[in-house]
Amino acid sequence: MRPGPHNLITDVAGLRVGNAQDKGLRSGVTVLTADRPFVAGVHVMGGAPGTRETDLLAPDRLVDQVDALFLSGGSAFGLDAGTGIMAGLRAIGRGFVVGPVRVPIVPGAILFDLLNGGAKDWRDSPYPVLGRAALDAAAAVFAIGSAGGGYGAMTGTLKGGLGSASAVLPSGITVGALVAVNALGAATVGETGHFWAAPWEQGDEFGGLGPAPMQPDMAPLPQKRLGESTTIAIVATDAALTKAQAQRMAVAAHDGMARALVPSHTALDGDLVFAVSTAGRVMTDPLVDGFQIGHAAASCLSRAIARAVYLAKPVDGDLQPSWHARFGKEQGAG
Repeated sequence: MRPGPHNLITDVAGLRVGNAQDKGLRSGVTVLTADRPFVAGVHVMGGAPGTRETDLLAPDRLVDQVDALFLSGGSAFGLDAGTGIMAGLRAIGRGFVVGPVRVPIVPGAILFDLLNGGAKDWRDSPYPVLGRAALDAAAAVFAIGSAGGGYGAMTGTLKGGLGSASAVLPSGITVGALVAVNALGAATVGETGHFWAAPWEQGDEFGGLGPAPMQPDMAPLPQKRLGESTTIAIVATDAALTKAQAQRMAVAAHDGMARALVPSHTALDGDLVFAVSTAGRVMTDPLVDGFQIGHAAASCLSRAIARAVYLAKPVDGDLQPSWHARFGKEQGAG
């Protein structure tokens, strides 16, 4: 496998991603959309999720496709981002047709960033405006690191962020991942700057440091409280998948989260993965292609998580150091 041309989820043809963030708020929203509705599934592994419209993604539900997905900060307040995204989609005539009415279908998930030092004393929720702005900014190339839904994210040890990565399979099928990393666990090994995801790194996309020396098997202690941690992600492919197959892709992608964040899927996290199919390419060998798509989704998600932390930028008032502030000089990274 090799990365796509941008090493972003939008290497899956037809997908666009937009970010919007507020520096004072220390929070933001990321939207994934496309020119036409797409198949989506979801799988939740964490014990403290926050979601919108995820029940309709089950394979037996009526609606077959969605118009957009979002990853937002703001805890439960961030679910309001869906209102702004729906308004933007409705304005351009998108949505599930019910008689003369169109209802945009916009599932989403949130992470907890209410205690990251930002100004949270708003009178009216800022998230509908951020959601609409993120939708309006959607494009094939977008910022990662301290951006969008990952703008105010933190991990157990370092500043979190927004990450993305892609892979092209031997069959030509493209797979990508998009993730907002606000985990209880750590993306780096012990006191080193080496990433748990290092075995899956492509080139030097997150520093090229390679795996860390062997570490003793320590019993980790939680660095956050109940409900403060979540890693929320989207994996996507241009292969034609049913809703059930998309759900299985989401399940497989969780392996990548566990490879990149230690520990993962705890009762204190709300870990969740959406899966998307644009159906642009028919699988010629469903058994082999499906097998490889699941593996690629997990690998891309691991890489995207590491890239989110690696590319996070320091901002005045941060409660945690960025990777570069903590390890950049000693590792010789620019």
